[in-house]
Amino acid sequence: MKKKLEALLLQALETLKNQDILGQDITINIAIERTKDAQHGDFATNLALLLAKSAKTNPRQLAEQVIAALPRDEAVVKVELAGPGFINFFIDPSTQFQIVKQIHEQGKAYGLSKVGLGKKVQVEFVSANPTGPLHVGHGRGAAYGSAVADLLEAVGFSVHREYYVNDAGRQMDILATSIWLRYQEECGERVLFPSNGYRGDYVREIAADIHRASANDYRRPAELVFENIPADEPQGGDKELHIDALIARTKTLLGPSLYRDFFQIGLDNILDDIRDDLKEFGVDYQEWFSERQLMDDGSVQKALERLRNGGHLYEQDGATWFASSQLGDEKDRVVVRENGQTTYFASDIAYHMNKLDRGFDQIIDIWGADHHGYIPRVRAAMLALGADQAKLTVLLVQFATLYRGEERVQMSTRSGEFVTLRQLRNEVGKDAARFFYMMRRSEQHMDFDLQLATSKSSENPVFYVQYAHARVCSVLRQLDEKSLVRDQRLGMDNLLVLTEDHETALLTTLTRYPEALERAALNYEPHQLIHYLRDLANEFHTYYNAHQFLVDDEVIRNARLNLICAVKQVLANGLSLLNITAPEAM
Repeated sequence: MKKKLEALLLQALETLKNQDILGQDITINIAIERTKDAQHGDFATNLALLLAKSAKTNPRQLAEQVIAALPRDEAVVKVELAGPGFINFFIDPSTQFQIVKQIHEQGKAYGLSKVGLGKKVQVEFVSANPTGPLHVGHGRGAAYGSAVADLLEAVGFSVHREYYVNDAGRQMDILATSIWLRYQEECGERVLFPSNGYRGDYVREIAADIHRASANDYRRPAELVFENIPADEPQGGDKELHIDALIARTKTLLGPSLYRDFFQIGLDNILDDIRDDLKEFGVDYQEWFSERQLMDDGSVQKALERLRNGGHLYEQDGATWFASSQLGDEKDRVVVRENGQTTYFASDIAYHMNKLDRGFDQIIDIWGADHHGYIPRVRAAMLALGADQAKLTVLLVQFATLYRGEERVQMSTRSGEFVTLRQLRNEVGKDAARFFYMMRRSEQHMDFDLQLATSKSSENPVFYVQYAHARVCSVLRQLDEKSLVRDQRLGMDNLLVLTEDHETALLTTLTRYPEALERAALNYEPHQLIHYLRDLANEFHTYYNAHQFLVDDEVIRNARLNLICAVKQVLANGLSLLNITAPEAM
């Protein structure tokens, strides 16, 4: 209905332009909202208030002219002027029954739109360093990012989902060195493991696999490994200098080829686990983009050269700096260190240059909330590369705190172990995990109650929504058990018998689905669709508890069956877009 009203208003505006009441060059996005009070109609627009200044008239007078120019439509019973210039629309109640027919005709396509006009959008999300398993913090970004991508696709955008693999740089060197030191322990060497190394059991498991396959081929005496290495932090030294020295020693003792083997084995093992975890969590990517590729193909140097040619780089204290403070950042940033190595930020600049060169209309980066301070420097880089800042959208995802009832769950331990995404999925299931992760705005902190997520009660929101779908399926099974036949045409021809308050409420809620979907997509807010599905489920459960569906009256029975099957379809459509199942029995 909103689309129909928008079309009517556009026609009215064209009429006013032809009458020279409005200028030919006036353009505006027409905003139509549902009214909160039925006395003010069903829908309202503030169009006249927005155009009054351009039309050089007062809003109420312009609103009257808009109303007079509106084409007649049988669905619109009355149009009223209200307040300082609002236009209120009253819709014929009988038109609401058309939604049941529309849902049955369109099925899975109901609610989808072409508002995105096929524009190319790249969504990069999760992109956790492949130095360990995904943990529950990554899970929220995974659920949110995949839902944002799927919702955008549902409203007509061409979406490219991407994971940026940080497979180069110091953290990967720390991982490779950690694996080799654990391998040394497998060989029987006594190793004082660095405080800044990766300590999780997964590192030991990778090292043990290497030892089983290669025995002691890569063993080196511990005395040689630690000879003249600066002291670690527990011994009063600097942990950063200690680990960097160990990395250098590991590379020397193994040589480039063997070191690359350890590096690659660690990367492949962990990245394979990450791929599996995300796939099982309902997340698929079109591309896993390698940071190392940017370095190997010269993209980092090309990006820095582009910045240099634009006058954005300078040399100081032996390092190369990006003058990002001149482009909105709080300070300038090093892109090439004194030792000639490029920084992580230099790779990030090259990556965003690559995104721009691939011709995306919109670039969406989804980061953890702790990366908030990183946004201005990336925006500065986009400007320096000659791009429109509006092309970049950065969405932040806040951390989640786990609870089991009233008890807070310890997220990590001193040993380096933490609650992994896989453990969470195994405990509560993919559906509950994804649903709970998306119930709030991504930038809001959330408490995740494991006990609630696994409960089979109306207090559990995902159970409540899925149970509504399962209940409709149960009614259809009872129909068969009673040897009754559903006559869909008879039901469609008699939808006017659906006059109960619960039925009217359901019909109204069903009409809101396309709006809820579009709003959730364009605002990057999956929680809006979650809230809609909860509302729809609540309306259905209330209806289910108040009325019988399989009544003796054939006309009423089939009309009600058509209505609840429409509810079933919309629930399935919405849950599918969130990659949550719609079970037929619970």
